Amino acid sequence: MMSGLSRSYAVGLLAGAALLTATACGAGSAETGSAAGGGKPAVVAAFYPLQWLSQQVGGPDAAVSVLTAPGVEPHDLELGAHQMAELGEATLTVYIKGVQPAVDDAVDPERAFDAATAVTTLPAGDHGAEAGEEGHDHEVSYDPHLWLDPSRLATVAVKLGERLAAADPAHAQGYKDRAAATAASLGTLDKEFAQGLTTCRTRSLVTAHEAFGYLSDRYHLKQVGITLDPEAEPSPARLAEVAKLAKDEKVTTIFTESLANPKVAQVLADEVGARTAVLDPLESKPSGDYLSAMRGNLTTLRTALGCGA
Repeated sequence: MMSGLSRSYAVGLLAGAALLTATACGAGSAETGSAAGGGKPAVVAAFYPLQWLSQQVGGPDAAVSVLTAPGVEPHDLELGAHQMAELGEATLTVYIKGVQPAVDDAVDPERAFDAATAVTTLPAGDHGAEAGEEGHDHEVSYDPHLWLDPSRLATVAVKLGERLAAADPAHAQGYKDRAAATAASLGTLDKEFAQGLTTCRTRSLVTAHEAFGYLSDRYHLKQVGITLDPEAEPSPARLAEVAKLAKDEKVTTIFTESLANPKVAQVLADEVGARTAVLDPLESKPSGDYLSAMRGNLTTLRTALGCGA
């Protein structure tokens, strides 16, 4: 067993090696996850929506990095030495408990902001026990996909501004002003969704997995997820249940996701005579940014649900 001195020395070597690796790979880039920022507060975001939000609120006063690389399924994240060093040196880690167990275990609660604590959460789905057994171990009882409701994300923006202002008093007003501006932009997006989804032929949203509960709750849609977990195989009974609902309600579109295998959604679509379309859960960086990707989702939803002008 290591003595306390030996353990401290080993941890120091690990952090030093991670720092050298970051320098070689171009420290300071948000995409590479480096928190180096020339003395600015280091804000480490767990995955894309929180990275976008942190960059909007942090602006030029904070060095924002992200733990999850583009194209990587956030739930599957495993932390390496470099990422552990980032977390250890971060002024603030922004995450949502329940999305990434590795991050949940690694964050220092004293230097972390769990976005789920800023809003009223929704309960997790109540079906698909087989998904929980074979897929990810969700350690919380609520649905963590709160970023898909712009109104909730606006609340998170304001709270994040307050946390950054407290951590960096010299730039407090800048954080608060940018948080307010970000919340206003999200409020505009919220109004666009509310107006765009007011009158639709169907309000049933059949999705590959239950990521859109907050969006459905906010805009009075009915989410019907094939599974709770994007990597889990649904039971035959669940597939039959969803197929019956889709036929009864004349659903024309089964939604799949950019990072998920579309096989199950395609099988269901073939069964009920529907097409498939991608609805982005924004767990990874899109081609544009959060706002443009959400507006793309709105366009997709209006077409699929038969929403009027």
